[in-house]
Amino acid sequence: MDPATAGSERFPRAARLTRSRDFRAVFADARRHGDRHFTVLVGHGGADTARLGLAVSKRAAPRSVDRSRLKRLIRERFRHHLARLPAVDVVVMVRPVARQCDNPVLIRSLDKLWQRISGPCESS
Repeated sequence: MDPATAGSERFPRAARLTRSRDFRAVFADARRHGDRHFTVLVGHGGADTARLGLAVSKRAAPRSVDRSRLKRLIRERFRHHLARLPAVDVVVMVRPVARQCDNPVLIRSLDKLWQRISGPCESS
């Protein structure tokens, strides 16, 4: 099954960072993009499609319900942009201010970050 056409209901396993060595590789050699809500680390892809890893700390969102909401939102927006993203590994880290923001604000923030990743040549 092609991850880009895996269906709008799923977040395919092929689009996830699952191993700690994959996370370490992104943290070791990554381009950083960010705004007041998120920091996005972009590393060289280890697969045929973009892959997502999440780093939502208890410091950023002490309550598990807040961490879960943020992770669901990030996964959903990533899934919507998956077909347009290059084959890179992405780790999204949440900043504490994101916990207090409404979903539409966070969606706009994430969409701008995905656009930066998908078209670095367009912005220069």
